[in-house]
Amino acid sequence: MSRELALPTIGDDDGLLRIEACGLCGTDHEQYTGHVPAGFAFIPGHESVGVIEEIGDRAAERWGVKAGDRVAVEVFQSCRECDECLAGLYRRCVRHGMGDMYGFVDVTRPPGLWGGYAAYQYLAPDSMLLPLPANLDPVHATLFNPLGAGIRWTTTVGGAGEGDIVVVLGPGVRGLSACVAAKEAGAAFVAITGVGPRGRARLALASRFGADLAIDVSVESPAKALRAATGGRLADVVVDVTAKAPEALGQAVSLARTGGTVVLAGIRASSDTPGFMPDHVVYKELHLVGVLGVDVTAYRAAIELLTSGRWPFEELPRRSAGFDDAEMLLQTMAGDIDVEPPVHAVFVP
Repeated sequence: MSRELALPTIGDDDGLLRIEACGLCGTDHEQYTGHVPAGFAFIPGHESVGVIEEIGDRAAERWGVKAGDRVAVEVFQSCRECDECLAGLYRRCVRHGMGDMYGFVDVTRPPGLWGGYAAYQYLAPDSMLLPLPANLDPVHATLFNPLGAGIRWTTTVGGAGEGDIVVVLGPGVRGLSACVAAKEAGAAFVAITGVGPRGRARLALASRFGADLAIDVSVESPAKALRAATGGRLADVVVDVTAKAPEALGQAVSLARTGGTVVLAGIRASSDTPGFMPDHVVYKELHLVGVLGVDVTAYRAAIELLTSGRWPFEELPRRSAGFDDAEMLLQTMAGDIDVEPPVHAVFVP
């Protein structure tokens, strides 16, 4: 459903972004299908890239940008004052947290323009902005979010580094980004898993993004395939980015070596965990850690990596949609229509 909203009056502390592109996240189509219910109308989109249309003087000083600059917008806001924000954990900000993430705010809250699926996005005083190079294409720049996730989840949280064996579960854009992050950190061997026809098309891309082994779990046991390829070794780090795949947790535990780390980043949307044996966590002394979102440090690393051109992100199977066909693209990404979904989907107003 589309709605017209008035542009807000901008004061000294806030700003207005003219949207150039906004990446479609799995959360977006889960909101659309109702797997992530809201209970209110909202403008989706939290991977926003655009140009500063208008900005107040204090906001310009705080954010270090000016009108006409191209920026990416962090999904979380930060008061910059509470203990969590001062510790760099602004996802847990006592003033904001998950309560007013961009792309999931009640449209009746003034000025209503709280998401990236619009021509303009309001920039509240506690926003966090990331300047972008002028020569970075806005559509490609929306990868700052999934690539930042791959970096944070794999290296910052997972601790993947020199000589490690890393396995990534899920061959979507975040899975491929996690493979890149592992290789950039010096991993000796990277494997990625997928399932069935949809997974196979994406697994075929994986070697171009750092994967040494691609495993279709509908055909072979991932742990057996990994051992066969590594001379019997299991993974130092397993990063699970799958969505609505309850069996992935059991696979992650089976893939991890004794003392290894399993990073859980995907949403199960289910309490079922077929194949998961809690005793294996005990016997292997595994480290299981959940992750939510990204952070500015990983975003900056992602922007540098995109700008460097070291990996062929511009060649990802991609589809863009405007206002007229955004709903169809969401349905495609959700698997509601019989069309092969792209790896990277982008809203372009």
